[in-house]
Amino acid sequence: MAKKEVRFVSVSWTGVTVKTELGVKICESLGYEAENTMVSVPIAYKALEINEADVFLGNWMPSMKTIANKYFSRGHVVKYVANMPGAKYTLAAPSYVVDGGLKDFSDIVKYGEKLGWKIYGIEEGNDGNAVIQDMIDKNMFGLGKFEIVPSSEAGMLSQVQSFSREKKWVVFLGWAPHHMNEIIDMKYLTGSTPETFGKNDGTAVVFTNIRNGFDKENPNVCTFIKNFKFPVSMMNQIMTMLHDNENLKPVDAGLAWVKKHPEVYKTWLKGVQTADGGSGLEAFETYLASVK
Repeated sequence: MAKKEVRFVSVSWTGVTVKTELGVKICESLGYEAENTMVSVPIAYKALEINEADVFLGNWMPSMKTIANKYFSRGHVVKYVANMPGAKYTLAAPSYVVDGGLKDFSDIVKYGEKLGWKIYGIEEGNDGNAVIQDMIDKNMFGLGKFEIVPSSEAGMLSQVQSFSREKKWVVFLGWAPHHMNEIIDMKYLTGSTPETFGKNDGTAVVFTNIRNGFDKENPNVCTFIKNFKFPVSMMNQIMTMLHDNENLKPVDAGLAWVKKHPEVYKTWLKGVQTADGGSGLEAFETYLASVK
């Protein structure tokens, strides 16, 4: 008898939230009990390791390697499948800063005074913050005098927008997909290395991780999880919807997009059954028809 529970764990980034809440709704439509617990990145991996969670859709690589690789190497967490290739995760700056000469990681220190010797990150414990702190601690690119300013995703973006309005100089942790790419005239810095945000200037792949053994306990759910992939354009469009309508919840924006793109959700549910052996696609389409 397949286990009827699917425990997602997530972090409070808009894209991961959208993906995870969609995953919960789809699993529920298939007849499973599904939940999403939002935590920090280190706690997400600990939860997978100690069997308090089953699935994590937000493994950004290579930036998370310092946190994730030890769990992979111990065999407690399985990398499993790439759910979004072609993402971006590295340092960024408003376009006027890059056009003004700060184009590369190696340029940051030249403009330390204009930057107030600060780099703006996101929440405490986040892997991106850890990469920045490591760069500072090891004086990579001459960044030893800098400090990282941790904040929430929304707090960091609000600060960057405030600086941008006044044409103040700022360097911050940026990523795509995200609506920041639409609301801030920004550019990504060059110069990332395998020791920092990865080669290819921070081009990232987002992986779905599962706890070891989950695929054997519940192969049907894992057929869905393996199919559950996201074009970057999809996530950019959903995030822009959320930015344009502050009353819209992530899951509602996700479902609205999915309703308009049956070609995507049909690939997600290929070969997937309900918990009691029926057609997974029919079950989800019945649920989707009930969503206003």
